[in-house]
Amino acid sequence: MYRGRVWDVARDVVDLGDSQVVREYVAHTGAVAVIALDDADRVLLLSQYRHPVRHVLWEPPAGLLDVPGEDPVRAAARELAEEADLVAGRWWRLVEFFTTPGGSSERITVYLARDLTPVPDAERFVREDEEAAMVPEWVPLDEAVAGVLGDRFASPSTAIGVLAAAAARVRGWDSLEEVALD
Repeated sequence: MYRGRVWDVARDVVDLGDSQVVREYVAHTGAVAVIALDDADRVLLLSQYRHPVRHVLWEPPAGLLDVPGEDPVRAAARELAEEADLVAGRWWRLVEFFTTPGGSSERITVYLARDLTPVPDAERFVREDEEAAMVPEWVPLDEAVAGVLGDRFASPSTAIGVLAAAAARVRGWDSLEEVALD
């Protein structure tokens, strides 16, 4: 129905067996998010203005799967470097979710990143638009959980990622599958 710069609006006829219905939705490329934890179990959150909701939200580094053929964990590493000036030595797939399954096909895979080191100054990405104004904040994981449950952090990537990280920590991190950057 509509082709946009970032995503499209699609219309499908859905066969429900005894009837057919028309459904319109945002056709989304998908995205990744990164729960970056330092050695003190602090999670990195970035303030970012989100125009559709007219709020500045605290979010993990994240971005679209908009590079053809790019592996999702590689996209997560790219976003961590671009938005947070960090490189992770180890990666785990933390959780995956649909953001708005009644109106969008967007699926976000959230990764846990550890063994963090800074991107060398000469290799840092130049941020533009909303990303240029992002402010990083390292939040202890327990405080981030309280922030999610207390409505301080309203981004779904933050809420789901932080709660998944806290649950994985309770299990001694044993429930996670480590992934390698190819």
